[in-house]
Amino acid sequence: MADQDENPRDWRSAPFFLLFGGVILYLDWIWAQPTYLGLFFLGLLLFFVEGLAFMLVSYDGEKSRLYGWKPITSRFPAVSKSTGHVHFRTKLFWTTTVLLLYFVLTNIFIYGIDQATTIDLFASYRAILAGAQGTLMHLGIGPIVTGSIIMQLFVGAKIINLDLTDDEDKGMYQGAQKILVLAMILTEAIPQVYGYLFPAQSLVTTLNQLSPSNGTILADTIIVAQISFGSYLVFLMDEVVSKWGIGSGISLFIAAGVSQAIFTGTLNWQPVQPSQPVSVSNPPAGTIFKTWYFLTHLNAANLAGGGLEEILLRYPNPVTALAGTGVIFFLVAWTESTRIELPLSHAEARGARGRYPLRLIYASNIPVILMAALLANVSMFSILLWNNPTLMHFPGIGHQWWIGSYLSSSQASAQGLSSSTPLTGGAYYVSTPNGLESWLLPLLNPSIYGSFLTGHSALQDLVHVLVYFGLMVGGSIMFAKFWIQTTNMGPEAVARQIEASGMQIPGFRRDPRVLRRVLERYIPVITVISGAAVGALAAGADLIGTVGNASGTGVLLTVGIIINLYEAMGREQLMEMNPLLRRFLGGE
Repeated sequence: MADQDENPRDWRSAPFFLLFGGVILYLDWIWAQPTYLGLFFLGLLLFFVEGLAFMLVSYDGEKSRLYGWKPITSRFPAVSKSTGHVHFRTKLFWTTTVLLLYFVLTNIFIYGIDQATTIDLFASYRAILAGAQGTLMHLGIGPIVTGSIIMQLFVGAKIINLDLTDDEDKGMYQGAQKILVLAMILTEAIPQVYGYLFPAQSLVTTLNQLSPSNGTILADTIIVAQISFGSYLVFLMDEVVSKWGIGSGISLFIAAGVSQAIFTGTLNWQPVQPSQPVSVSNPPAGTIFKTWYFLTHLNAANLAGGGLEEILLRYPNPVTALAGTGVIFFLVAWTESTRIELPLSHAEARGARGRYPLRLIYASNIPVILMAALLANVSMFSILLWNNPTLMHFPGIGHQWWIGSYLSSSQASAQGLSSSTPLTGGAYYVSTPNGLESWLLPLLNPSIYGSFLTGHSALQDLVHVLVYFGLMVGGSIMFAKFWIQTTNMGPEAVARQIEASGMQIPGFRRDPRVLRRVLERYIPVITVISGAAVGALAAGADLIGTVGNASGTGVLLTVGIIINLYEAMGREQLMEMNPLLRRFLGGE
């Protein structure tokens, strides 16, 4: 029953998918009693999801089932790659243009939402997701990174059988990742409009006049469409930078967002509550202006009686956070410069020698990006399961304290907390600590700072810190291993790259197998150290606190990204002058 073409299929599973979709629509009609328009939109979503699933299941070829998506991936809109060398000026132009476009998009607010009642599901991860609440960049790079996590896990665990050294399999991997990114955009965008991004009542009223009783669903659809459009633009901009610019678009957006947060957190002269005048209880938000205000408006007795604590330790942007940001900056810069250099010599050009650097941060900062994005999704779904009107009734996991419980917006405001701060369950133990004020001070002096424990004991708070630190380190090691295998950075791939460039290690035969054995002494060990180092630095910075609430992961990533961008620009300039070096570095 298989089609005799390039994409053979077995159509016997089609009736099952049609029946399943019909049952879902019928149950939704009986249970939720939606309007005809709502049922239509649900049908479109089911058609998309079931269509993708059917294409995988029905594929009847000899290759990986992902080739069932080939009719889509081969026609998928994509940024074309240059067939030749892209000049440095061209790369610099596209990198700068995309960066400016990113800042523009972070300042275009979503049309039709009620800004006053918006709840930010990603509040703790804003800096590293490179997004801006309530704008077209609301989801940031979240869908892209989540799609990458899923593909890496499936390929690394051999659930998906692809050989990433084969060009056809690698192309299929990249195409499937694009489809997953689209799926994750919808997965993260649709829940936003059910309890978190409320449409403005004026828009709902206007749409009700156009289509009675359908105003809310039309308004929600407009919001979802804008979020999806913005996320897809991020996806395309990342491709532009990767193929026509310098470095990675994802990294560029993270560095831009974190740098902006650090700048405003240090130099913001506006009070914490802009609607109220500046006072001791409402000081300037920036570290420098906040410190200057307290030093000039408090006498020695007031400073000793609590003023110094406000300056050094208390939110927002204490001096400790600024100092911690600086320490992390220099630690990351030092770690990035630490490397092992393998001597190389050219097999044919006598006297031509070089070195192949194996950096201590060999897997770059990608593992910690993936780990932080994973925790952000855990946070989002725990909030949805706790208070989403539909998901909170899901059997077994809906509205369960052991997954995570949260305060309502009014309760959170009364207690000075965020409605996205988990209070119990697994979500609490994997949530990001926010500086010394949130954990160390309550442990040292619970009588004064015990309120920052949000109802937990000192032991629970200590377990929270240890679990978070352990997850960041362990998860970063795991993703580092996956990353080097999926990006041709493993011993075998590097050995082939060195051999193809005509270089060899002095004293060893010019044989990829020999090179691989030499590299196997270093790369696996450095990969583990690399993952552990970036995970520990990111978690440590979160525990100390960072200025501008940029998060430890954000500061770590930004420093590494800036260093890598500087090195990439240096390589691009070298490749402009030396075609042989360009071939060795993969510039063409």
